[in-house]
Amino acid sequence: QVQLVESGGGLVQTGGSLRLSCAVIGSIESINVMAWYRQYPGKQRELVASIYDDRNTNYADDLEGRFTISRDKSKNMTFLQMNSLRPEDTALYYCNAYLKAVSTWYRDYWGQGTQVTVSS
Repeated sequence: QVQLVESGGGLVQTGGSLRLSCAVIGSIESINVMAWYRQYPGKQRELVASIYDDRNTNYADDLEGRFTISRDKSKNMTFLQMNSLRPEDTALYYCNAYLKAVSTWYRDYWGQGTQVTVSS
C-alpha cells in the first residue's frame, strides 16, 4: 500500500513563508513526476508545480519566483517552499506522485491535503 504524507501547512501572515513536505511511503519501484496542487472551495484542483528532477520543473503562471519545488529522490520526498505568501494562496494543498508500486503499473497517487491559510 502506498501513502503520500504531507506536512507543513498552517496559518501565516501576508508576506510570510511556509515549506510543505510530502513523503511517499510504501512498496515503491519507481517515482516519475511529483507535484503539488491546490484546491479552492468549490473549485477543481489546479497545478501549482511539478518536478521530475532539478532541471525539469514546471510552475503555474505567476507562481514561479515565489514558490520553489524540490525533490529528494533518495528519500522519496518532495518539498514546496512558498515565499511572499498572499491571501489568495489560501487553499488546500495536495501532494501528487505518478509512480509504480510493487505489482502494479504507473498511476497517480494523492496525499490527504494540507491547509494553507494566509491572513491579511
